[in-house]
Amino acid sequence: MRRLHLVLLVHAHQPVGNFDEVYERTYRICYLPFLECLVRHPGIRVGLHYSGPLLEWIEEKHPEFFDQLRGLVERGQAELVGGGFYEPILVAIPPECQNEQILGMSDYLEERFGKRPVGAWLAERVWEPQLPGVLRRAGIEYTLVDDTHFLAAGFEPHQLYGYYLAEECGAVVKVIPGLKALRYLIPFHTVEENLSFLRNAARERPGGMICMGDDCEKFGAWPSTHEHCYTNGWLERFFFMLESNGDWLSITPPGEYLAEHAPLGRADLPTASYTEMMEWVLPTPVRQRFHALQDEFASRPDVQQFLRGGFWRGFFSKYSEANLLHKKMLHVAARLRRVAKQVGKDASAARKLAEAKRHLLRSQCNDAYWHGIFGGLYAPHLRTALWHELVEAEKTAESLAKGGERPRIQQFDFDADGAEEVCLTSKRYAALIKPSDGGTIASLDFRTPAVTLINSLQRRPEAYHTRLRQSGAASQRVASIHEQTRVKEEGLERCLRYDRWPRHAFRLLLFPPWKKAGEYATLALEESARFAAGNYTLKSASAEKIELGAEGPLIAPVEGATPDPPLRAVKTFALSDAPGGFQVACDLALSYFGPDPLKVLVGLEVVLNFLAPNEPDRFIELQSGERHPLRWEGAVPASQLRLVDEWQGISATLEAPGASQFWIAPIETVSESEDGFERVYQGSQILLVWPAEVGAKKGWACRAVLRIAALK
Repeated sequence: MRRLHLVLLVHAHQPVGNFDEVYERTYRICYLPFLECLVRHPGIRVGLHYSGPLLEWIEEKHPEFFDQLRGLVERGQAELVGGGFYEPILVAIPPECQNEQILGMSDYLEERFGKRPVGAWLAERVWEPQLPGVLRRAGIEYTLVDDTHFLAAGFEPHQLYGYYLAEECGAVVKVIPGLKALRYLIPFHTVEENLSFLRNAARERPGGMICMGDDCEKFGAWPSTHEHCYTNGWLERFFFMLESNGDWLSITPPGEYLAEHAPLGRADLPTASYTEMMEWVLPTPVRQRFHALQDEFASRPDVQQFLRGGFWRGFFSKYSEANLLHKKMLHVAARLRRVAKQVGKDASAARKLAEAKRHLLRSQCNDAYWHGIFGGLYAPHLRTALWHELVEAEKTAESLAKGGERPRIQQFDFDADGAEEVCLTSKRYAALIKPSDGGTIASLDFRTPAVTLINSLQRRPEAYHTRLRQSGAASQRVASIHEQTRVKEEGLERCLRYDRWPRHAFRLLLFPPWKKAGEYATLALEESARFAAGNYTLKSASAEKIELGAEGPLIAPVEGATPDPPLRAVKTFALSDAPGGFQVACDLALSYFGPDPLKVLVGLEVVLNFLAPNEPDRFIELQSGERHPLRWEGAVPASQLRLVDEWQGISATLEAPGASQFWIAPIETVSESEDGFERVYQGSQILLVWPAEVGAKKGWACRAVLRIAALK
């Protein structure tokens, strides 16, 4: 009997910015025991991929792991697979960065383990048709995608027992289909069930190849899997089973199999990722309908083949925060390209530029750009880490460019949404103002310590929120995390609140005078949409001052009714250096053209995110000296408030002369992760509140100042 070839490609990844204790814990419960189990079973020969951030951490913290891994490589038991070093989604980064990411990983592996990789792991198996050219130009011969990609191209399931050639403008790369069935069998079903699946495959396709490409973390780091795989011995039994059936089953590393076998043919694959990812990327209402359709045809694999969701880039439409981060990355990459042409052969400048490029490449780590069960968009520390890398890279670029550190203004469509933004930069700060979204500040960076200050997340309905509301007891069985419902604390369904607008700073909220602070926390102010998030006209713009204006009725008129008299709002921003940092001053002027004065409460909302809501080194300090944790909610007298972040070494002071109160509430999302549903602090919303009476002959004005400083 011709033997079935089983190809196992195991991928281990930790993102840029993850906590050191997460790295260490995952190393102890997953990466190390998995490797030790491999060492005990020399008949198990696999492909191993470790992302660059994880490799760098292991090399620094546990160099002995490299010694064991090197031994596996030298005796041919492990083939190390390359890819983008900092685990970017290759199709979403500039071409020169694609090459640098892949070559950087290949150089690293060759230098430390003696062999240059010929294969590449695609982050999240995100495939687009141009990738063969990208991979071949960087010296890569093969990669792995899911069977989903092939089924979407019209392949039949029985055709997926081998590999194919994908081509783009003459560049050819070998592509292995990884089977979803194996992803769900290993390690979540019994060893006997896995053996039965493999035996059936061997009978149906003698001499063929069957592949599983999936995360190492499911062998110890996902919920309950450490006990399942190691304490209860599943992985040991699985490896022993594979070794014991060598008469009909060959465990072969991917590169070796490809070198010894011919392709089955050509594959022209469409844009795709794994099934779950293509569901996660869909807008929530569409995702809910798509999921219902999948359930309806769950027993019809002939229909399932034609059910496809969206594709990865859709996260930029679904989440404006991911889009803004991505466009910031592209903006910094373009800035570095321009600076590289200026520095020429200056050795000192070249060294600085190389370090700035490393920051840029680190900022391309994929996790904070998307959200599913994995995906770190909802994790503020991961977003913050990438913003930090970008601010570091950008400030270096500015320092190398002629006149780059002087106050500067640019007007262009920064985030590719069809409306122009205003960028204000100096040596100490960078601000992005969006006239099209209520004349708000979408991002604000303190360049000296490379800290981004707003970086919050709009609370949105997610498809899984329905499941949270309906779920009873948390699941306790060992299963793929795609098949579980777990909660990290009870009562999370009561925390589900949804924002009307993105969480930007200096949003103008005009609302009835009877509203209270509690209604601000519950998002029940019923503020005027026109002035909160409408389009503001850019009246004048310079590096020193930005003036924006909006006009219209306070309340949108009902169809057929006479509209209310118009209200006019003028916002003026001035950014300038201040002792130890910088300040943002926002002047607001209101005029009302009705017969009687308009009585409203005026709120200017500032959003700041210092990440850790309960840590003692981060707090809200009232004018009285009283301190509260960042997660605190309340109303306090104006006119000064201070937020302190001793960990990042900065403070933010809000001043609102004439304001009556500050209303403060945490911004908390409820999101899904590997460990279950969790509540995540996304910053604090702070409303500076003034009572106002506005008339045509008697305008009304106020001023708010945000001062950012480094702690001494």
